[in-house]
Amino acid sequence: MTRKIVLGGILEQFERAFANVHATLEHAGGKPTDLVDVTSYLTDIDDYQRNGKAIGQKWREMAGTEYPAMAGIGVTQLWQPEALIEIQGVAYLGDE
Repeated sequence: MTRKIVLGGILEQFERAFANVHATLEHAGGKPTDLVDVTSYLTDIDDYQRNGKAIGQKWREMAGTEYPAMAGIGVTQLWQPEALIEIQGVAYLGDE
């Protein structure tokens, strides 16, 4: 893991950011269907919407067709200047 922003555009960064959510979820013993809320922070909402079909396809490849509550929030800047998206996920892993 390089801990650097992946090169490319919004689709490539979405894939990496969502893979990071999945890795964290898996490490905690969860799976994509355990996600109850996903928030995407976006520096360019128009770019995200232009790529919406491809992003949706990538979601289905990675997480299936079940969707949690979702929100996309436009921001002026993220922590790393080259970042186009950050994804925050909340999951329910049960009472165990």
